[in-house]
Amino acid sequence: MKSRFIVIAAGTGLLALLSLSCGAAPEQIRQALEAEARNTAGFPGFSAERGRQFFQSKHGAEWSCSTCHTDNPTVTGRHARTSKDIAPLAPSANAERFSDAAKVEKWFRRNCNDVVGRLCSAQEKGDVLTYLMSLKK
Repeated sequence: MKSRFIVIAAGTGLLALLSLSCGAAPEQIRQALEAEARNTAGFPGFSAERGRQFFQSKHGAEWSCSTCHTDNPTVTGRHARTSKDIAPLAPSANAERFSDAAKVEKWFRRNCNDVVGRLCSAQEKGDVLTYLMSLKK
């Protein structure tokens, strides 16, 4: 499979050039986020617990990630505005999740803007992904 380059912008505006295959696994995406986050002073590593807290917390607005994806991301969620079903977010319950780096970045950008009101940092994205990867169906 031919490799392609994808540019991911961190919340701080830092750009990291990543070379990921079209069928990147969640662990590969987590590793790419870790490489980006290591460029930040004091990077403590990713934490599933910080990811869970970020996922379930409101960040100054009315929504959290769990508003649409539920407190249990291994089950089907429902979009708060459109009421459309959202397939499970946890990779253990939906193998297609976090399998395409471009889609991952697109949805983090869109959802972070809606929930947090800004781009999420590589640390925040990595913590959330680590949390989601820790969940069992």
